Amino acid sequence: MKKLNFYLIIFAFISLISCRTDEYITREETESGLAAPENTAIKGFYLLNEGNMGSNKATLDFFDYTTGTYHRNIYAEINPNVIKELGDVGNDIQIYGNKLYAVINVSNKIEVLDAKTAKRIKTINLENCRYITFKNGKAYATSYAGPVVLDPNAPLGKVVEIDTASLAIQRQVTVGYQPEEIEVVGNQLFVANSGGYKFPNYDRTVSVVDLNSFTETKKIDVAINLHRIKKDNYGDLYVTSRGDYYGIPSSLFLLDAATGTVKKDFHVSVSEMTVVNDKLYYYGNEFNYTTHTYKKSFGIIDVKTEEIISNKIIDQEYVDMIKTPYGIAVNPITEDIYITDARNYVSTGFVYCFDKNGHFKWKTEGGNIPAHFTFLYK
Repeated sequence: MKKLNFYLIIFAFISLISCRTDEYITREETESGLAAPENTAIKGFYLLNEGNMGSNKATLDFFDYTTGTYHRNIYAEINPNVIKELGDVGNDIQIYGNKLYAVINVSNKIEVLDAKTAKRIKTINLENCRYITFKNGKAYATSYAGPVVLDPNAPLGKVVEIDTASLAIQRQVTVGYQPEEIEVVGNQLFVANSGGYKFPNYDRTVSVVDLNSFTETKKIDVAINLHRIKKDNYGDLYVTSRGDYYGIPSSLFLLDAATGTVKKDFHVSVSEMTVVNDKLYYYGNEFNYTTHTYKKSFGIIDVKTEEIISNKIIDQEYVDMIKTPYGIAVNPITEDIYITDARNYVSTGFVYCFDKNGHFKWKTEGGNIPAHFTFLYK
């Protein structure tokens, strides 16, 4: 569950004049010279800034590797006729084929953009949508299937199937309560159910959905308040539990996708993670209501050996400097590491870049709550 009760909205952002020099994104409100130009298969990355809930300030940034330039708040300038711009709470962003999909949670929609130009193609309406993944020309998105409100009688969530050619919703299936991230392994969908709206009676299951029949075939008991789920190349899934924010700590679990058994509890707090080149990079920023404190942690897991190989990602100086780690990505070619800092959730956040050894390369301002990355290939 996103931060429903943390901060009031006092932040507003005004975008300035923009320009364009090629078929990709080049805008003013830019920062040039952050890095030397790179000529690899990856053109750059998009960063979706969530924006504090209720502020209607989700924004889209783009970092261009070919120029070393960071472009902020590009969506509004590229799509000037879109009322309310990108919307309220950007929750996920992915590229599939030639389209960019931005899941806008509280605005109840998925914005589909041209991946190269960020021009809007279509809006798909989906109530309280959360995360998205893809397979064989279809998109699969999770939905809480109800309003944004704590409610012991909140409905079961669902997953919808979207045809990526027509961009129409074709099928849907009921899963667990307040479903979060989703992965495809073989011919099955695995959905992490949180039950966050039903506090303190959280869900604790991963729903398994058969893609042929599009029915839920079973639920796997893992732990309470599940959130993230990522697959490796060896038939395993890494699933995070946020605990109950009091006496039950958050943790990371290893799930065998074929058997549905929990193989391991790593006993580490994981808020966000990414699997790149057989390494799982994670950070944790665990909040406890009893102590009203956060606890930060970072690490790397070798997904071949299923062991933690490092309890650090970046130099300690920057662990201390980053107030609220909120997003992570790793370039699959250079293995540069990107970590965002949401700071106090109200002020403008920061984007940090580190080399593969965790040494600082550059830093720039993002938007309000910079969070979700996706890489654009040439």
